[in-house]
Amino acid sequence: MSHATLQRRGQILTELRDRKHVTVRGLADRMAVSEATVRRDLKTLADQHDVLLVHGGATLPQHRDYSFRAKADRNPEAKRTIGQLAAELVPDGDQVFVDSGTTCFQLVAALQGRDNVSVLTTSLRIATELTVPGLNMILLGGQYRAVRRDTVGPVAIHAIEHLRGYVAFIGTDGMSTDFGPAASDIDSAHLYQLIVENARETVLLADQSKFSAPSLFRIARWEQVSKVVTESEPDQVWKQFFEAQDIGLIYPSGEK
Repeated sequence: MSHATLQRRGQILTELRDRKHVTVRGLADRMAVSEATVRRDLKTLADQHDVLLVHGGATLPQHRDYSFRAKADRNPEAKRTIGQLAAELVPDGDQVFVDSGTTCFQLVAALQGRDNVSVLTTSLRIATELTVPGLNMILLGGQYRAVRRDTVGPVAIHAIEHLRGYVAFIGTDGMSTDFGPAASDIDSAHLYQLIVENARETVLLADQSKFSAPSLFRIARWEQVSKVVTESEPDQVWKQFFEAQDIGLIYPSGEK
């Protein structure tokens, strides 16, 4: 997917947040592209559950806090690749935090063969469905969100306040060079901000659909991120940005 395509779809989502409804004709005029291009973009965003198609345009879905299963069905091969690459960064005896996202689920699943690795998580699904020998699973309590099968809120934040020395593996709903990685809901963002603040190192897991995609709530500043793991080589703009920020970029057959 080209950088221009990602930027265009990001602009569509930004306009939707501002306007609540957009038309194909209006988007085509404002972005100086054909209506056919806009329709393709809207169909892709609808397939990803980011927009709801209506006659002549699109609107935001009523509930954007999608279930774990719905998110797992999006880019499954990319997430599996990212999880396997990220798992290579975890040595025996380490302590890691993994978020409740579907990419981190693939990371933990790829930790087969590790010995005495402590895994901190707010994900009930990771804690209960991944029985990997050699892992010490630590589930953090808090307000339970049934749709995401994870915990957030003051109790989870209180637990994180007393933790240090771990490597944080965090996913993102979207990221930009100026704003940083971000989440689509404020509860997750508040939690991840503290997780990143207390971590000895933060590794960002992001498939290519998240590059230049807008999201509302910042979860980290770029200077807090040490590595980015993705499933394929990003475009030159992002590669130059990561190099300038001294952020390690990891992808298949890529540099580390």
